Amino acid sequence: MTLSQALSRIAASRTTAITDRAIKLRAAGKDVISLSVGEPDFATPPHVIAAAKAALDAGDTKYTAVPGTAALRSAAALHFKRDLGIEVPPSQVIVSAGGKQAIFHALLATLDPGDAVLIPSPWWVSYPEIVRFAGAQVFDLPTTAAGGFRITPAQLEAAITPQTRWLLLNSPGNPTGATYRAEELRALGEVLCRHPQVLVMSDDIYAPLRYTPGTHATLAAECPDLADRILTVSGVSKSHAMTGFRIGVAAGPEWLIKAMGRLQSHSSGNAASISQAAAVAAFEGPQDFLRDWCERFRARRDMVVAAINAVPGLSTPVPDGAFYCMVDAAPLMARFGDDEALCLHLLEHGIAVVPASAFGGRDGFRISFAADEARLSEAVRRIAEALQ
Repeated sequence: MTLSQALSRIAASRTTAITDRAIKLRAAGKDVISLSVGEPDFATPPHVIAAAKAALDAGDTKYTAVPGTAALRSAAALHFKRDLGIEVPPSQVIVSAGGKQAIFHALLATLDPGDAVLIPSPWWVSYPEIVRFAGAQVFDLPTTAAGGFRITPAQLEAAITPQTRWLLLNSPGNPTGATYRAEELRALGEVLCRHPQVLVMSDDIYAPLRYTPGTHATLAAECPDLADRILTVSGVSKSHAMTGFRIGVAAGPEWLIKAMGRLQSHSSGNAASISQAAAVAAFEGPQDFLRDWCERFRARRDMVVAAINAVPGLSTPVPDGAFYCMVDAAPLMARFGDDEALCLHLLEHGIAVVPASAFGGRDGFRISFAADEARLSEAVRRIAEALQ
């Protein structure tokens, strides 16, 4: 039996692979602290749970419209305006089974073999794999800690060719936590204005989890003249601790939303009806709990950054958002050979982290600080001990 050429172009997610390995070690009786998965450890807000229960009690368990219920598309439009500064009608919003599905459908609906997609690295693990599955080419835009893990206008200008179809932006970023400022986005927008064939995916799923002053900046709000070729992706998984509900939302030009809906009609159909009802409550209900969550994440971030920077051979910048630290371990590579070997060594000592090479980086690893304070403290202690 043979697999398709499309499937042969991609690899399984290395973040889930590390997590699965940690689960197996735990099942075998080993004490493993997993800092590999990007999932808030907080409970889903009570008003969201209540909305899901109410939908069940009301028998709201049937098919919905493929692009989402009218209630959720309106609630998502409210979220895009209130939280991201994007004015968009509900007809230009689509609801998917997680933000990943929205990204998958947008790229598969628009890419052909020979097309090129620009992706700043380190990148979220699924971006390049989805592009390759579509038969297009991945072009890496490397970033560095010294440069804030952000691309520059000159770098973008030099990378664009007639074959360039998409630029993928993620702010705050996974795995770095880097965040683009408004003036930086406007400078990138000036470059994009000169290249009308380039679409932009703005992945803002971590926008509510920021630790810098001011409001979140996103490309569609800062460069409204480009709005007809920007897809902004968001959701409730990270901001409302609803990863298991599998709800993502995306806003963009009507032609693209319709194309994504056409593809979704043959893949999954609608997202789960109960999850959609819960997401309406998430977007329309109280948001004040986010202040407390952000402060707790900030405290965890500061603790992890200080502890990592105290370990000889390791260093990490302070992330602006999300709940990840990208750790540089280059001084240790002479000892371990590569970052995967380093991560396997740490796993033997009871800590699961993901190698930087999984994200298009090198010589380091990503830590998720979406874990309680006691486990984080023990994890960084084990890291220091494992590397002595």
